[in-house]
Formats: sequence, C-alpha cells, structure tokens
Amino acid sequence: MRPLRQAPAGPTAAASPSPPRRRAPPAPRRAGERITQLQDLATVARRLREEQERREAEDKARREAAARAEAERHLFSRSVGPVTPLRNPNVARLRRHQPPPLPVQHWLDEERVLLESISDDFDVSTLLDTDDQLSFRRPGIGVEVTRRLRSGHWSIQRQLDLHGLRVDEAREALGDFIRHAHKTGLRCVRVVHGKGLGSPGKSPVLKGRVQRWLVQKNEVLAFVQARPMDGGAGALVVLLQPVLRKNS
Repeated sequence: MRPLRQAPAGPTAAASPSPPRRRAPPAPRRAGERITQLQDLATVARRLREEQERREAEDKARREAAARAEAERHLFSRSVGPVTPLRNPNVARLRRHQPPPLPVQHWLDEERVLLESISDDFDVSTLLDTDDQLSFRRPGIGVEVTRRLRSGHWSIQRQLDLHGLRVDEAREALGDFIRHAHKTGLRCVRVVHGKGLGSPGKSPVLKGRVQRWLVQKNEVLAFVQARPMDGGAGALVVLLQPVLRKNS
C-alpha cells in the first residue's frame, strides 16, 4: 500500500476579522473653558435680544408716525363729517394778482423835461430869419420849408391857446404840448400867444418868449407867423420833426 501523501503546507484559511478598535473618549474639558463658552453664549443672546428690541422699537415708531399722518390727512373729513362731491365743480379761474405797474414812462418823461427845460434867457435873435415875420428853421432846413409852412402846405393838426396864462404856466403848457404832439406823430401845430392887446402898454408879453421856448425844443424843425386867417401876428405855425417808426 502506498503511503498517503500529506498536502503541502499552504496558506491557511482566511483569518477572522479582528474586532474594531475603540476610540479613546475625549479628554474632559477643564472647568474654566466650559465657563467661558457659557459667557459667550450669554453675550450673543443678549445682543440678539437687544437687536430684536431695537427693530421692534423702530417698527413701532414707523407705525405710530404713519398713523399720525393718516389721522392728519383725514382730520378735515372727520371734522366736517360725510360730504357729497359736486358733480359740476363750477370753479372760477381767477387771474393771478399782478403787482402794480411802475410809472416808468412817467419817470422818463419827467427826466426828459428836466433835460429839455427851456429858459427865458435864451437869445433867439441870431437864429431867426430876418424877414418881416421873424421865422425860424433849423440848420440844414431850407428856406423852401418855411415858405411852404407859411403858405399852408401842411394842415394844422392841433393848437395850443396860451391866453390868460402866466409866464410859468405858459412855458410848462408849451413844453408839454410840443412833447405830446411829437410823440403822437403830429407834424404841424399852431401856438396862439396873443397880440398883447389886453396887456399893459399894448405889447405882447408871450410872443418873444414863445419864440425863445420853441427854438430850444428839439422836436421843432421850423415855425413861422400864422396867416391872417390862422391868427396872424398872434399865433405861430410850428413844424415838428417826423417820428421815426421802428420796422415791425
């Protein structure tokens, strides 16, 4: 009989798994560290509580402000009670109140009067034409103008009668008359100064003065003694400067 062979020594069967190792429990904390964490939590909780209280206070203030605004907005309606709107408001459109106008033109006129004030001491004798009627014309105005003015070429558009006025009153009246006549675009006017028949000495008081005053007015181009039918020696016919119109 053959002897039985022994199997060669081989790897042994799979070994059974070893039991898991137990982790070591954490080392116990010290008492001082635990107390510190509790204090941090208390601080955080206090801060959260304060923040919550602050937000609640702000919300309350906003609600109170909104409530006050709403109450003020409805104060009138609560005071008068329920109302019914008009179907037709029938509201009048009132013009805005305009400030009183400033008399600028009046001020300018007064200033112009002062600048153009006429004097009784002005020597007019050298400016008058040496004819029997002592006519006047500005430099640059030809003799033909005074001839046509004397012949009635321009119709008389307005007149001023100085009878019965004192010298000061007559001077002021003449200045205003010439200024307004020129402003309104008149070209030919008549100034009645009188013949002096009612004056002491039967000599005209205003005739020479009116001539001196007219010469000093820039609006006057020329003047001549009126024709007999227009007053003769008791009046002057005056030709005024044309008004320069601005192109529109």
